[in-house]
Amino acid sequence: MNPRKLVKKAIPKEAFKKVEPYGHLVEAIALQTLAKRPAKDMKIIGVTGTNGKTTTTLMIHKMLTEAGYKTGFMSTVAWGVGNDVKQQMHHMTNVAVPEMIQRLKYMQQQGLEWLGLETTSHALAQHRTWGVAYSIAVLTNLTHEHLAYHGTFEKYRDAKRKMFKMANANKQGLRLGIINADDPNADWFARDIDNLMLYGMEHGDIRATDVQLSPKGASYTATINGQDFHISTNLPGSFNVYNSLAAACVGVAVGLTPKQVQRGIAALESVEGRMTRIEAGQPFDVIVDYAHSPDSFEKLFKDLKPTVKGKLIVMFGSLGGGDKAKRPLQGELAGKYADLVILTEEDDRDEPWEQILEDIAVGVRKGGQEPVKIHSRREAMQYAVDQAQAGDTVLFLGKGHEKTQEHGGIEEPWDESGAALEAITHATYQEHTK
Repeated sequence: MNPRKLVKKAIPKEAFKKVEPYGHLVEAIALQTLAKRPAKDMKIIGVTGTNGKTTTTLMIHKMLTEAGYKTGFMSTVAWGVGNDVKQQMHHMTNVAVPEMIQRLKYMQQQGLEWLGLETTSHALAQHRTWGVAYSIAVLTNLTHEHLAYHGTFEKYRDAKRKMFKMANANKQGLRLGIINADDPNADWFARDIDNLMLYGMEHGDIRATDVQLSPKGASYTATINGQDFHISTNLPGSFNVYNSLAAACVGVAVGLTPKQVQRGIAALESVEGRMTRIEAGQPFDVIVDYAHSPDSFEKLFKDLKPTVKGKLIVMFGSLGGGDKAKRPLQGELAGKYADLVILTEEDDRDEPWEQILEDIAVGVRKGGQEPVKIHSRREAMQYAVDQAQAGDTVLFLGKGHEKTQEHGGIEEPWDESGAALEAITHATYQEHTK
């Protein structure tokens, strides 16, 4: 057992929450100093928010790489330099300080110019990004999430704001905040940084117009600094209009031409576990997505429901020991939009799975459905696919790219897309379509 786990086990939970950030801070200062701050010469683009961080980070990385910059990134799903991408195996976005520094040293050796760094509220609250000099700070959106850790929405918001204050304190950086003006919390972030680019679909100086959405992607026009950008992305959903518009703003701030921005965003073909379609010749759609918050559920359902020809079948769960308040909210949304709701495990950890699923089920019933409960995620996926008929859409939500499932402190290998493919292969859906 490592020292952190020993301390966590030895002292009361609330006491540990208070002292933990200072332990991370001491560790970050010591290790960054010993390593001579390997990121000190990099121009760092921080991306934070509740949803869309990973996709926006990967869009930025792809765009700058296509434009010829030596670019690296660290995200929830992967990290790397240029087209040398390594899978993220950890069940977290921002890895522990020692590993982060090792990655930064590797990137320093590669002669990195720009780094796209997906940054979480946990990492900011715990000072794990000390020594990272942000030049640009990007906010995708801010909604109900991680309250089990932060306690209140205000503390969650203020942890995110820390990144903008850090960017504003970097005298060698652009000190630029790129903020979703349609988000109700935009003003809180705008006051923390001197230079602003405000984007959105309804508010802001930079707006997406003539928006066209399809199951295969989105396209729109935006005017930035007097220049028209005709942007197309292979990633569907109105949320990816916002993500790509944020990336376009970064491109302009860096100095890219409209053609470079347009080409770079269009070059990103997919993001693992984000609206990933699983194809095995079945007569219905199967989609794997990482959506795991009420806001991401609502946006996904609103965009997807009008395109579904048959039934919408949704399967998901909730993190054990996580934010319990969001469970009925997610359940109600699923009950409102789906024709069949299946509840299953999603990293139970040490919490009884029966309680987790019932917490969600309360909301599902409020939304007008009676859910099916199946603890085994693999069995639940098989059941979902077996119920599908031609024209239906099956959504597997919550795990996305993650490579493990956690039960009672033990992590077991997991591959959501692989499990979905296996379920289709063994499906009995043909019986429904005869």
